[in-house]
Amino acid sequence: MKRHFLLAALIAFGFSGCTSSIGHLIEPKKPTETNQPTQHIQTPQTQYGYEEPTPEKKVAYENTMRKVASGIQDDPNYQRLTLNTPEKKEWFKKLTYRLWDRQITRHQFIEEGLKRYPDHGYELNFIVRGFTFN
Repeated sequence: MKRHFLLAALIAFGFSGCTSSIGHLIEPKKPTETNQPTQHIQTPQTQYGYEEPTPEKKVAYENTMRKVASGIQDDPNYQRLTLNTPEKKEWFKKLTYRLWDRQITRHQFIEEGLKRYPDHGYELNFIVRGFTFN
């Protein structure tokens, strides 16, 4: 019986999230000042927070897209997305780049894709699986 009580008490303390009561007495550290100016690296972004690819990233992204596209031919269930206008092609390229560059999550990619192509969930999931995330 005592074991059960002791075990329950230990578990309760573990879940209680107790913190040190001395924390409020310690003054937070002030940031040290330096005489060097802070450098901010600016990358081009669109109004939606899309970060344009650098030349190196663009090459790596295009190589990945070639690998994904080569797998499409082997899948009889894959129905191509209708990207028959320059605007649709640009939208798709930016969307897949944002996924590849981890600017958006897989869920966001699929959600955004389904807004434009609601009957292509399989294809969007196929594209997501084609990207290798380590």
